[in-house]
Amino acid sequence: MPDLSTRYLGLHLKNPIVPSSTPLTRDAAAPLHLEDAGAAAIVMHSLFEEDVRNDERMIDRFLIHPEPSGEASGHLPGRQDYESKLDRYLAQIGYLKERLDIPVIASLNGDSLSGWVELGRELEAAGADALELNAWHLPGTVFETAGGVEDRYIALLAELKAVVRIPVCLKLSPFFSALPNFVRRAEKAGVAGVSLFNRFFQPDIDLASLTVVDRVQLSTSADSLLAMRWIAILRGQTPITLAASGGIHNAADTLKMLFAGADVTHVASGILLKGPTLIGQMLKDIERWLAEHDYDSVAQLQGSMSQRNHPNPSAYARSAYLNAIDSFTPPAGVRY
Repeated sequence: MPDLSTRYLGLHLKNPIVPSSTPLTRDAAAPLHLEDAGAAAIVMHSLFEEDVRNDERMIDRFLIHPEPSGEASGHLPGRQDYESKLDRYLAQIGYLKERLDIPVIASLNGDSLSGWVELGRELEAAGADALELNAWHLPGTVFETAGGVEDRYIALLAELKAVVRIPVCLKLSPFFSALPNFVRRAEKAGVAGVSLFNRFFQPDIDLASLTVVDRVQLSTSADSLLAMRWIAILRGQTPITLAASGGIHNAADTLKMLFAGADVTHVASGILLKGPTLIGQMLKDIERWLAEHDYDSVAQLQGSMSQRNHPNPSAYARSAYLNAIDSFTPPAGVRY
């Protein structure tokens, strides 16, 4: 059988299928089912900065400096009995490390610079094999510059790398104006890999109620093409891990990413739609495709169709845009 092994953040993995950070892993049993299905590693659900800060405020208000309220104050839990979201997250890392044979990657989701040093230390001490930093900042004012946003990311990364020894992966949005340059800066700051790209749940407007609503919008395979293009451009320009995230639903999606130069592919929406068994099916289909096309391993094809290795590098550049427009033909029966 073909060798599906690959490397991710310096870790040796048995295959390139890694379930991404989803609410599924809040359930302690879900990662066990994902491993049984063939997952090569687990990215835990995100620990959100907002949750940690809210817990800190609650503890301070009710347990450290409670207001005198007579008999009602006697019903408050003791500080030692209160379990915060951070406590539960750390406990789950320990639980998973005891029961899983595959790497466990913790996920931090936040924006500010303060406090992440201590959180990074605690996640490492709990046993996480690596850390995915899901740092998303929305520059919503005219006073913020692209350079300022990039500096914010690099400062946060440097702050973490100064105190943790485990590998750190930076999960990026697709909104950088000069992505290769930023990835090079992150590499120099000590990042072990980048995940391309973060998908955001966008607010919508309900015309019936005239309210802004949040709706879960799962991906499709078409959503993977943006990441595939940038991975193909980056492969050969940086030695760090390149992870493809968003729009990975089947073996074909994973194979395309591997050809472009990805080391692993993160699966999220596909698992939410079809369950853990999707992973096993994807692995069987990948093995079958490799065998049918005389590939002995994943490593043999990785990056072979990146921009650097492609016989026509302009296929990933501006000319591809022009060619796509010129090749378009209207559907039958449609008149313009």
